[in-house]
Order: sequence, then structure tokens, then C-alpha cells
Amino acid sequence: MATRSFSDFVELIAKLRDAENGCPWDRAQDHRSLRAYMLEEAHELIQAIDSEDPARMVDELGDVLLQVVLHSQIGSEHGRFTIDDVVEAISSKMIRRHPHVFGEASSDLPSVYRRWREIKKDEGRSREGQPTLVRGKRLLNALEAHGNGDVPRAVAEGASGEEGAGLRILLELQRAMGDGFDPEIALLKAIDRLEEASTG
Repeated sequence: MATRSFSDFVELIAKLRDAENGCPWDRAQDHRSLRAYMLEEAHELIQAIDSEDPARMVDELGDVLLQVVLHSQIGSEHGRFTIDDVVEAISSKMIRRHPHVFGEASSDLPSVYRRWREIKKDEGRSREGQPTLVRGKRLLNALEAHGNGDVPRAVAEGASGEEGAGLRILLELQRAMGDGFDPEIALLKAIDRLEEASTG
């Protein structure tokens, strides 16, 4: 039975970052130095999910949580934000994005999709940080869901050079593999297999 709470974990990370008695490695980290670790931990979590191994998922989810709390601790030390700010922000976002659950909005799927796009547009969220393959897949899904599935095909067929070829490949993969296909994860898996083959 679990005996440690989330607040215990936050305190543990604060102790690791303590200026006098903390860990030298943990104290030396900043937001930028931790970037690669966040990406690595997210990738390992994806592998754990694919393995369908609950114990491995628990372990990898813990590593992702470590990154979140570390970043929050660093933010707190610089007076920028705390873990409470992070929790409040994501809670508010979930409530705002689900008016069909926390309000009186219609819960039919087309309405949910439409409001989701409207809310994200109102939030002014940038797509610059999203992987290119993820952006492409989401765009194709959105066009398909609203009866505009021929738009990307027309663009792909009319585009020349690399952009046309890239869009055609993504489009055909999406159509062939269905909604469950994620090109970013597929690429990660292919790289993993190639690395294993090259070192085996």
C-alpha cells in the first residue's frame, strides 16, 4: 500500500535541490538542461505503454512526473511559478475545454469537436512546439471529421517538390492505417529497431 503522497514527493525534490545539502547534479540542472530528459522519458513511457506492462508504466510515469516536479521546483526557486500553479493551470484548462461536462453545452461529438477547436483558437495556442507529424495527423483528422477529406488530397496532388511528396506520404499512411495510427510513434519505433539491429 502506498505511503507517500504527492506533497511528500514535491518536498523530496525540493530537498534534492537544496542549495546546501542537496544533490550536486540536481542543483546544477535548469529548464534547458532538462529538455533532453523530458523527451527521453516521454519516449520511454510510450515504449512502456506499447509493452502493456503495468509495472513498467508505473516506473516510466514516475520518471515523467519527476520532470514535471523538477521544472516546477526550479520555477519556484526563481519566483516564476510553483507546482500549485501548474496544477491550477491544467485544472482550469480541462474545465474550460469541457463545457459539455462542467457546463450546459451539448455533448454530441460534432459539437464537442467544433467547440474544442474554437476554444483552442481563443486560447491562442501555438503549434510551433508540436512535432510536424503530429500537426499533420491532427490536421488530416480534423479535415476528415468535417467532410473536408478531399482538401489535403487536392493540395498534395497540386503541390510540387518535397512538400507535395511529404503530404502525399502522410495522407496515404493516415488513410491506410486508420485513426489508431500515429506517424510520430511509428517513426520512433522504426528508429528503435534500426538502433537495435545496428548494435546487435
